[in-house]
Amino acid sequence: MANSITTTNQRSLSTNQPKFSVFMSQENIKNLVQQAVGQNAQSFTTAIISAVSNNPELQKCNQSSILAAALQGEALKLSPSPQLGQYYMVPFNKKDKQGNIISTSAQFILGAKGYKQLAMRSGQYLDIDVLEIKEGEYKGRDKLTGKQLFEFIADDDEREAKPTIGYMAYFELLNGFRKTVYWTKNKMIKHADTYSPAFSADKYDDYINGKIPQKELYKYSSFWYKNFTEMAYKTLLRYLISQWGVMSIEMQKAIDIDNSVINENGEPSYVEFDGGVEANQSEVEQEPVEITPEEAEEFDFFAEEKKGSEE
Repeated sequence: MANSITTTNQRSLSTNQPKFSVFMSQENIKNLVQQAVGQNAQSFTTAIISAVSNNPELQKCNQSSILAAALQGEALKLSPSPQLGQYYMVPFNKKDKQGNIISTSAQFILGAKGYKQLAMRSGQYLDIDVLEIKEGEYKGRDKLTGKQLFEFIADDDEREAKPTIGYMAYFELLNGFRKTVYWTKNKMIKHADTYSPAFSADKYDDYINGKIPQKELYKYSSFWYKNFTEMAYKTLLRYLISQWGVMSIEMQKAIDIDNSVINENGEPSYVEFDGGVEANQSEVEQEPVEITPEEAEEFDFFAEEKKGSEE
């Protein structure tokens, strides 16, 4: 019964509003876009309509929330094209206590390429990147410095065939300062399980192995399920830059609005710390998460950021 109610609600949300192209053609909307974007108004409108038309789930969203998210991306001079991966407009469902969907809005999620773009645009970075670490490439820590050591597989085909065991992000500034951060895949899964109410580590393997029944897939709408690697990349870059990088005004603004829904007055509302579906933290049961001393610094960073977003 609950599934049929959810399906009915989702259908009504998507059919009780005009096509997004019609929404964007309204005079008040055209004037708003013109004031916000200026001479790029036409190309902006074309790009956002294309992004929505290619995403059936996004078409169910409140159209004002889509426009607000896209305007934030435009303010950061980032493209809405999902192929470029600079930022994403991800649908999230607001539900009542019975689990019925009562509204769907677009959440602004900055992508890993968006973080890299903003960092390089600052003119302070010689290089910045994030990549998967494959089985056999991590060689432990240097006994004197404690820094992680890696030995990358030279053959690309051989490397691609190996399972991913972790993620590494690094940057080098123009002044010569370098920093590298490495998290194991298990640590990244623990992070998602801790900070994303819509993600469950216990269900992740079932999801990627196709063991979730089709009729229950709507429950797995977190971006951590749909694109774990992208979320891992962006999470590690975000942590790396926030802790040790040079942050421009643009970068600070991007971090402030990342993982939020932009309301009508332009203020971000944080529906979930890292992607997906709105959840009431007080109503979500979670097992206590044990962390090692080495993880304490990272844990404190994300905990403080989450606390700030909820205030």
